[in-house]
Amino acid sequence: MMGQNKSRANRRKKGQRNQAILIACVLVIVGIFVVIKFIPKHKQENIQIANPSENQTGTSDNTESNNKDNAENNKEQVEGNKEESNNNKEESNKLDNSGYLSFEEDPNADDAAMVAENTKGLLNGTKQYPVRTDGKKVVYLTFDDGPSTTNTPQVLDILDNYNVKATFFVLGSSIDKSEGAKDILKETVNRGHAIANHTYGHDYSYLYPNRVMNVDNIISDLEKSQNSMKSVLGKDFSTRVIRFPGGYWSWEGRSSMKEVMDQNGYYNVDWNALNKDAEGKKKNADELVQCVKESVEVLGPNADSVVLLMHDTYGKEETVKALPGIIEYLQSKGFEFRTIK
Repeated sequence: MMGQNKSRANRRKKGQRNQAILIACVLVIVGIFVVIKFIPKHKQENIQIANPSENQTGTSDNTESNNKDNAENNKEQVEGNKEESNNNKEESNKLDNSGYLSFEEDPNADDAAMVAENTKGLLNGTKQYPVRTDGKKVVYLTFDDGPSTTNTPQVLDILDNYNVKATFFVLGSSIDKSEGAKDILKETVNRGHAIANHTYGHDYSYLYPNRVMNVDNIISDLEKSQNSMKSVLGKDFSTRVIRFPGGYWSWEGRSSMKEVMDQNGYYNVDWNALNKDAEGKKKNADELVQCVKESVEVLGPNADSVVLLMHDTYGKEETVKALPGIIEYLQSKGFEFRTIK
């Protein structure tokens, strides 16, 4: 009995061993299959990844795409730079030319040569009214000694309200007083008014020592004033219209001055009417309007070219107050308002 049990145990152990061997063989076979199946594929994949032609194609596509993107970016940058350059050029041109219209371009302007000649003839008695050949009745509102930061802006607003243009005989020293004065000069141009030269410093002792015109000093002062205008309105700005402080006819040495004026292309424009805001005692607005009426009436009914002198500098607040009444009076007399260039 014991022998039979031992025999069965041996057979069971032998069966378990054979089963283990079988499982081991199966595992080996499966392992070999896996090696055969997957290792070549892995190698092939590695070769494909390293394939120069396919990698070049991929790189070429990416490079082409990147190059295209870079080209587009560069194009946009170039266009942007070009646009910025054009904008800068436009700003530069705008500064250089200042937007200031020449006599030929400005529909509100008359030729300074004509106005100067007519006014001179009327003052020295060589001409009589009417002097215009177009049948118009024209008044030129002129303001001296500005720009001021107090009165000039108000004058500009009043002129706008009446749709009237004027000529401003500015001083270089007034322009250089402040940034505000420079801004007002620009605004005067932007609103379509004419700019003329009244010298730099308005200094009688420098311009007319012993009441004689010092030609060199006058030309130097005019050029200095012109440079002040250019610094604000642009290097291409120029005006050929001038007015001597105190008037041309008040001083000796006019012949020499006239010769140099002709050489430099300057036209002096004096006045033949005024509101007297710089004459005698200080006047209120009503008195200034009355002075204009008297000054114009004395010219006679045929007066068709009137150059009216006023001031827009500091301390001329009454002129500002009088201006609407002055404009309305001149309108009632049938005058057209024009500028001098």
